[in-house]
Amino acid sequence: MKITVFGIGYVGLVQAAVLADAGHHVYCVDIDERKVENLNNNIIPIYEPGLTPLIEHNRNEGRLHFTTDASEAISHGEFQFIAVGTPPDEDGSADLQYVLAVAETIATHMSEPKIIINKSTVPVGTADIVKAHVSKILAKRNETLSFHVVSNPEFLKEGAAISDCAKPDRIVIGTDSDEVADKLKELYAPFNRNHNRIILMDLRSAELTKYAANCMLATKISFMNEMANLAEQLDADIEAVRQGIGSDTRIGYHFIYPGCGYGGSCFPKDVRALIRTGESIGYNSHILKSVEAVNNRQKGLLYDKIEQHFALHHSQQASQASVDELPLSGKTFALWGLSFKPNTDDMRDAPSRVLMEALWDAGAHIQAFDPEAMNECQRIYGQRNDLTLMGTKEATLRNADALIIVTEWKQFWTPDFDLIKSELSTPTLFDGRNLYNPAQMKERGFNYYSIGRASYTHDSTEENTFIPAHSITASEARHNA
Repeated sequence: MKITVFGIGYVGLVQAAVLADAGHHVYCVDIDERKVENLNNNIIPIYEPGLTPLIEHNRNEGRLHFTTDASEAISHGEFQFIAVGTPPDEDGSADLQYVLAVAETIATHMSEPKIIINKSTVPVGTADIVKAHVSKILAKRNETLSFHVVSNPEFLKEGAAISDCAKPDRIVIGTDSDEVADKLKELYAPFNRNHNRIILMDLRSAELTKYAANCMLATKISFMNEMANLAEQLDADIEAVRQGIGSDTRIGYHFIYPGCGYGGSCFPKDVRALIRTGESIGYNSHILKSVEAVNNRQKGLLYDKIEQHFALHHSQQASQASVDELPLSGKTFALWGLSFKPNTDDMRDAPSRVLMEALWDAGAHIQAFDPEAMNECQRIYGQRNDLTLMGTKEATLRNADALIIVTEWKQFWTPDFDLIKSELSTPTLFDGRNLYNPAQMKERGFNYYSIGRASYTHDSTEENTFIPAHSITASEARHNA
């Protein structure tokens, strides 16, 4: 079947490649000439496992094309996919300007009936807006061409997007036309052979399904982080709690890992957008607001632990002349993990950004490593005297005052702890993803801090000092002051 995809960002590029690999003929359109030129030379703008060879293979087979010529691409496809960004406005609501710009381009150039498929994450009611916009442009052209608008949201996980697209859990199709539904079934037939994954519904329900799915997952993460914070106050072990509740099949183990907060291009944006959608109809989304508030607080948790640790040691060791200095001023920190999750280079709303910026404000220097997000970090922050991007995770350790783990890349799971201890100026580790066993870290002689579990510190006055989980945090101390 002949398909046109507008927008060759994360969603559009993966969807186009997978559809082409299934045998469809796909044209991808983007206004960024440099991006199109790079893709035609097999230079891929994002990191996603398996995507580069998939694009190269289908380009070589003649099923996948990249162009800036919208007219040519619209003429090619019966199916017109809209997969452009919907960035948040200042109030958090989704900005539809790019979606409507594509709709206008399609309406301007179409010369035969089209099926317009919205893949972008959009507020409920957007299909009606797109339909009205296309009808308006066609009326200006004195054209009476038929068209249909379909809501077909994506459910891709960065780092596993190709698998999610090729072997989807579900294919949600929102349409008011049985004929269009049958055509979409034919389009997705290669991905629907094992068992029926297609769920048909009305347009507005399909639009809400996407937001509801992401907000539910974000809720699970924030709930678990709330439990982790309670566990710290109650001297309980959140990892034991996680296993205890995860064994309940009604809850399951997915998305109940405590940590230093969620990020990325979807969860933060979609939670905010659904809150604003509720407000636009006079509904107060109490749970979603709490989910967002817990996550924002969680992103500052690692900094609180770092500041508390060094403030304690600073007050013990500082002379009267330096007692008023910031405890983190002049400190160097090794940081492992910049992307918001493993297997991606995406740093949008990443916890690492909140942490680094707080450390810089406190006068600290960062030596960072990430397997894939180094270029993205360089793009975001440019050249800074207080940031050094290192070639290996081991190189970050040299003369650092502590190691901080923000992203749970697999290569961080089983490091050389003897090397870490020998390279750091003090054996101090802040684990934002609970990768290591606290008891074993204690035996190795580390000052070890994690999320929702007891922490241990070793100093010159006591060989083993237990830090109770309910110790006051640095942010609370600042608030009380």
